[in-house]
Amino acid sequence: MRLALLTDLHANREAVEACLAHAEGQRVDQYAFTGDFVGYGADPAWVVRTVMDYVARGAVAVQGNHDYSVTRPTRREAGPPQMHAEAREVIEWTRGQLDAEQLAFLADLPLTQKHGNAFFVHASAFDPIRWEYVTGIEEAERSLKASRSRIVFSGHVHAPALYRRADDGRMGRHVPQAGQRIGLQPQHQYLVLPGAVGQPRDQNNAACYAVFDDEARDITYFRVPYDHGAAARKVIAAGLPIVFAMRLVEGI
Repeated sequence: MRLALLTDLHANREAVEACLAHAEGQRVDQYAFTGDFVGYGADPAWVVRTVMDYVARGAVAVQGNHDYSVTRPTRREAGPPQMHAEAREVIEWTRGQLDAEQLAFLADLPLTQKHGNAFFVHASAFDPIRWEYVTGIEEAERSLKASRSRIVFSGHVHAPALYRRADDGRMGRHVPQAGQRIGLQPQHQYLVLPGAVGQPRDQNNAACYAVFDDEARDITYFRVPYDHGAAARKVIAAGLPIVFAMRLVEGI
């Protein structure tokens, strides 16, 4: 089976459409969405409805911190750390853009899912509700040890990365190149961070996603150019903080 991995969609319709269209050309059999469908962007209703449609057809989906926050009163937002003021502003705006069915869908999403040897979580498997950023070896090892699965798929950090925990416990980190097919050894554990679809932050404004082939035991990371200018203009037109429009253009 070939599995498309998409995370941090962040209400960016243009980026999501581009990645889904690209995935269709990769002979993908199934999809997994590892959270943060809302926040930052101007098209939360369209993005949530799209994810709902894929889930109805068997896709995996888990809850991200923005999804968690939009379905709860602001005073109870997830943390630590708390969201900064601009992010909270978008969360409050987003609540008014979603209908009851969409809000219920986000509220009911699980924090984690496990299918066979694969574990899906937005942030860290160690303590999903803390929304820990996996930015280095220490956090990656903690997540892998907690999951006990051969492969963990997550997001939250908005940049592509691949961590390996060898059968002797040694950790390694790889920064994948777009289009590079990476073989995975069955005796090791892997943590896959596909990078963000809707708001990349690695100084490259092209959308990110990855495809995992469980038969070939390899993973390929992709960068997909999209009309980031149109997405940024929507953010501004919606009256959302301009910083989130700038991030789409600059990829930071």
